[in-house]
This record gives sequence, C-alpha cells and structure tokens, in this order.
Amino acid sequence: MHFSIPDTQDISEESGSSYVGYNIHINGIYHCTVRYKQLHNLNEQLKKIHGANNVPEFPPKKFLPLSSSQLEERRAYLEKYIQSVGQTPHLMNTEIFNGFLFSAQQESFHDKCQQVSLDVFLMNGYKITIDANTNERTDQILEKVCCHIGLPTNYMFYFSLFLISREDDGDIIITRKLQNFESPYISKKSLQGNHRIFLRKSYWDPGYDVEIMTDKVGLNLLYTQTVSDVERGWIVCSKDTSSHLATLQATGAKKQYLDVARTLKYYGYVQFQPCTCDYPYPGAAVIVSAGYRELNLRVTLDNGEIKEGCFKVTRMRCWRITTHNERIEDGQRKEQVLELGFEYLMARDKLQWITITSNQAILISVCLQSIVDELLLKKTGMKFNQRNEDARFEGEAFNYMKRDGSSQRISLSLSQSSSSLSDGHPDSTPKSPVRNSEPTLSIRKLSDKLSAINLKQTVNRVQPLMENDAFEGIGDDDL
Repeated sequence: MHFSIPDTQDISEESGSSYVGYNIHINGIYHCTVRYKQLHNLNEQLKKIHGANNVPEFPPKKFLPLSSSQLEERRAYLEKYIQSVGQTPHLMNTEIFNGFLFSAQQESFHDKCQQVSLDVFLMNGYKITIDANTNERTDQILEKVCCHIGLPTNYMFYFSLFLISREDDGDIIITRKLQNFESPYISKKSLQGNHRIFLRKSYWDPGYDVEIMTDKVGLNLLYTQTVSDVERGWIVCSKDTSSHLATLQATGAKKQYLDVARTLKYYGYVQFQPCTCDYPYPGAAVIVSAGYRELNLRVTLDNGEIKEGCFKVTRMRCWRITTHNERIEDGQRKEQVLELGFEYLMARDKLQWITITSNQAILISVCLQSIVDELLLKKTGMKFNQRNEDARFEGEAFNYMKRDGSSQRISLSLSQSSSSLSDGHPDSTPKSPVRNSEPTLSIRKLSDKLSAINLKQTVNRVQPLMENDAFEGIGDDDL
C-alpha cells in the first residue's frame, strides 16, 4: 500500500470553530480526512496491543495553535507515520488499522447506511446485480457476488473486485484493486468518469488455474477474462493461433480455449497505458505489462521492430514512487507526474536504477508487491486462499474516535454485514444498518470539500523505498 497525506483542509464545526483535517490518500486516490487526535487515538490503540517499541514514532501534541510552518511539519510527520505503519505487516494487517481506515472513509463521505443495488461486471460485460448496504466492505461484497454466481467459497479469494474505467474507444483502464478497508459503493461513487466494479482473478501464477478450472463457475470466470484479454491484445498470439482460438470460442470449447491461451505470451498479465522509460534509452516509449514473476517492457524502434525487456521481480532490490510538480497556480492544478523507479541487478555486482514515467506508476508498484507476496507465500507452503482467509476480520472491535471527539465502538464481525458500524456492545443486538450517532460536524459535500483543499507546492515527493523480500543474488551465469 502507498500512503500519503499530500495536503490539508480547514473544516468548520456548527459551533463556529474550525480545525485542520489531514487528507489521506491510499494508492494515489483520496480515501478520507482525519484530525490529528484521531490518528493519535489510533496510535495509542496500536501501542496498547503491540507495545510502544513496536509502533512507529508519532508526532507529539502541541498545546498552542500551530503556525503555517509547524502545520506543514506535522503533516510531513503524520505522513511518515502512516507510511511506516503501512509498511509494517503486523500493524497493517490488523483489524484496528483496517477498521480505522474503513470508518474514516464512512465519516469523511458522510454517507448514511442504506440498502442499494450494486452492479458488478464480468470482463465480458455481463452484469451481476446484488442487494448491498453502503457500509459493507469489499470482502463482504465479494462474498455476496460469489454466492450469487455460485462460486464455491474455497475459490472465492482467488478473485477480487477492481475499479475499471472504460474509455470512449472501448479500451479499459484498471484503476485499482478494491481493499477490505473500504466500501466499494463509496469508492466507486467518489470517482469521476465511467468507472465500474469488475470481478477478476487476483493471482499471477497460472498454476492456480488448474484447480479453479475443475469448477464450472470458476472455469467460466477464467474463460471470460481470457477472451477479453485476447480481444484487447493483452495476450499476444499468431494469426494461426488467433484463428484456432476463434474456432474454439465459436464451438463453446472453454477448457480447450484456456489450455491454448495458457501457453501464450502475456497470459494472465495486466497491461498498462503507454508510457515512457529511461530504458533502453532515455524517453523510450514503452508498453508495460506485469505478469508472472516479471515486469515486461516493449518498445517499438524507429524501423518498426519491437524489442522487449523482461525484469524479474526477484532481481529487483527495491523500488519507489516519486511525485513531481504537484501544485496549484492561478487556481489551476498543474499536471502531476508519477515515476516508478526500481533498482535492478543487471549483472553480478551491477545494480542499475530504471525509471518508468506513468500515471499508473502506483498501480504498477502495487502489482509488483502482490507478485512478490505471492512468491513468498508459495515458499512458505501456505495455500493462496488460506492467506486471504487469515486476513479477514474475525469479529474484533475497537474504539473509533470521531472528528467531533466522541467515541464509537466499531464491530468488524462478518456476521453483522448489515450493520458493520454497530456499537459493538456484547449485549446489543443489531437492529438497523444505521450508525448509532451522526457526527455533529457540518460536513460539506465531497466536491465542495475537495475543491477547498489548500495544496502546497510539492516537488519530488518521494514515497519510502519498498524493499523486496524476494530479492536474491543472481550471478552472471544466470542472467
């Protein structure tokens, strides 16, 4: 996860007083606005459970109003703090941290819990409509979708929900994978443009296909996604192979279609929008794809020849995200330039930084991390779905401090999906999917709130290095 607090905003209370809100962005997308004391309360709960020595340093309280420079200093410290928590597995993968982010999103968007019809699409455009609550998390919506289409529970976590936008020319752009600390309904509603929620597989190793293909529904899901990838050119195939696949598709031979497609280059890869890279030469126009254990770059030379470079994730020592020129001038927001840089073992004792400039740099980084996580998972011998099941909320509860200073007991039990923001009292029985009390703050609409954000000029904002735990020494003979 890539966390940042790029800016702040002034929020007014009904009493006439005001306070500073810190805007948390996750994977490059606005997620919520919180007060300093809310993050302080989160820190205290994390220290209580994990010990003060196992939690990153938190910026201290100040008893006098902050000057502009002190406010900027606090913003930077809070950003460093939440980035550190986000890179510490035993803190990041906890009910308290995920519950905090989930509740903060609910409060920031001020959406009352209500029943809605939520559309989830397959890659062939087939629409699945489910009844949902606006305060249901991603894992709860995923479970409802899989139940609706009849996918067995043991295959559910091989798939995930994604936000995908469709361009005017019919092309699709994967915006991001939805996480369990957010409401799919709220996240989709907050984005501009033609975004839809799609169901796609969430693994990289094609070896997992074999088991999933034994189930009829699982086979259909893999088939529809693969056909979509072939039609969009994400999977490269010769003219003869393309003709053979078309014949299999026309006859409904889904398993045979997949058997052929799984042998093709870029099967199961995610392709990103055209971008530039400083490899093989500065300013090279490239097509980047992420797939099984590698990041692939294709560049078209002046003579029309296509060259490709394959960068194995096990040879990436680390990577980082850099944001350039994030500022507002004369009321107009300047374009934000994102770069993904990774340090690669080119040869024995030779490491080289390679930089990709892309507006999907954060998504590429997230894909790299998930590939690494999957590789490490296989080394431990743990099953893919076991990892996900262990990460689910297990009925824990925590105290969420609202921005008005009141405290709310939050239950994260999956069995209470209709009222996941209940008071959590052991004697209470959820009766209605409505929060116990609404904030007393005067919260503006999201569009008004975001337009009021005071962006400070920020040049070369660099996310912390993402160390690659799968990195291993490779000798010249192996290159």
